[in-house]
Order: sequence, then C-alpha cells, then structure tokens
Amino acid sequence: MSTAARRLGLALAAAGFVLTGLIVGSLLAPGGGEARPAVTAAAAHAAAPKLPPGVSLVANVRGKRPLAVYRRPGAAHPARRLATGPAARVYLVRERRPGGWLRVLLPVRPNGSSGWIRARRVGLRTNPYRIDVELRAHRLTLRRGARTLLTTPIGVGHAVTPTPRGLAYVTRLLEQPDPHGIYGPWAFGLSVYSPVLTSFGGGPGEVGIHGTNDPAGIGRDVSHGCIRLPNAAIERLVHTLPLGTPVFIRV
Repeated sequence: MSTAARRLGLALAAAGFVLTGLIVGSLLAPGGGEARPAVTAAAAHAAAPKLPPGVSLVANVRGKRPLAVYRRPGAAHPARRLATGPAARVYLVRERRPGGWLRVLLPVRPNGSSGWIRARRVGLRTNPYRIDVELRAHRLTLRRGARTLLTTPIGVGHAVTPTPRGLAYVTRLLEQPDPHGIYGPWAFGLSVYSPVLTSFGGGPGEVGIHGTNDPAGIGRDVSHGCIRLPNAAIERLVHTLPLGTPVFIRV
C-alpha cells in the first residue's frame, strides 16, 4: 500500500469510522492499485454474468457523482442514488442485460439487496478469487478457481449477534493504527450488516473480516458479527484479495 493510502487509513481511523467491531476506510486494493474484480461459487453462478467457471465481474464506479440505481432495466427514473463514498464505489455484478444494464449487489440494508445501474458509469474487471465462510466449522477458505489457497480457523458472531449468512462482497480495506490491537493489522469491510444491530461503535453495524489480538477467540462464537482471523491469515488475504471479492457465508 502506498504512503498516501496508509496516511488516509490512519486519518479515517482517528476520525472514528468504526462499524460492527471493524474500522473501515480506504478504497485501494492490495498493493495500492484500483479495485480489481471478483469471483462466484457454483451455487450462484446461474444468476451471474456468463463468464468462465469460477470467475465473476466487478464494477468500479467512475467519477464522483452519486450512482443512480434503478428498479429494472430501462426505468425512466432511478429508485435511489448512492453517494460514491468509501462503501459504495465497488459493486459485484450479478446479471447483464442488453442496452448497457447491470444488476449489482448493493452494500445497503436489507442484506442481499440489488439494483440496476448503467454500464457507462463503471469500469468492469474480472477476477478468479472467492472466499467461503463456514460458520459452524469456524473455517474460512480462500479459493482461486478450483484451487484452494488458504484455509484458516476463524471466530464468528455470538448467537445473539450472529454473522449474517448469504452472499456478500469485499467493499474496502483499511490498515489499522495499532497492528497489535483488537482488530489486528488490517480490516476488510463487507457489503452486509448485522441482522440485529442497527448501529455499533459509531457506525451503521457493517460486518467485516479482520485480525485479532485475542487468539483464544479463534474457533469460537465470540464477535458482534464480524469474522475474526489470526493475524497471519489476514496478512495473507491483504496481499491476495482484490476489492469486490465475493464472500459466501454459510452455516
């Protein structure tokens, strides 16, 4: 990550951007470049764009104007406009239609929301990575196509503050101000939110993947909904994952 990106991350952290046990901010992908695209699992591939097996499509917003989101292709007026802030510049594409229309997963409540955007507002990239999270097994697996790159034990949400299930994607990455602190050296923001907390730590209850200074919490139901990794594992993800990577969270 570039010096400028590190300074941005530290400044945002100091400002208190804390979401569901997670500090989030920078839009830079690992290595300091623009966000690169993502991947899908076979179970969701039917709805995704027609791409090679194990590959999905990510849209990166161009410009600073709010992104118009429509209920259906060809609609005359947008249903909503999303500010192109830290949580809303990268979108996982789920479907393409003629005329330059893309259905994308939205990083908003309720979890799993989607909408249609104009392709001219975004740049498109492909990527073969994906993450599979198994809650009962307390396991996270990083895959590139059919190849397994990393398997690691994890900590997940308590029964009263569960980690939400379903399809999510990585929205952003931030280096933590204290690499030995509660969130470890790095945190990824995800596109999903706590199903029970509408706010947490000054943020809207966004769920993330981060390191930890408490190894005893790995392999247990311990968090407010976030996914905790050993610090060595989060370092591995930071040097591998592009923004927009799909995250399939299952029981």
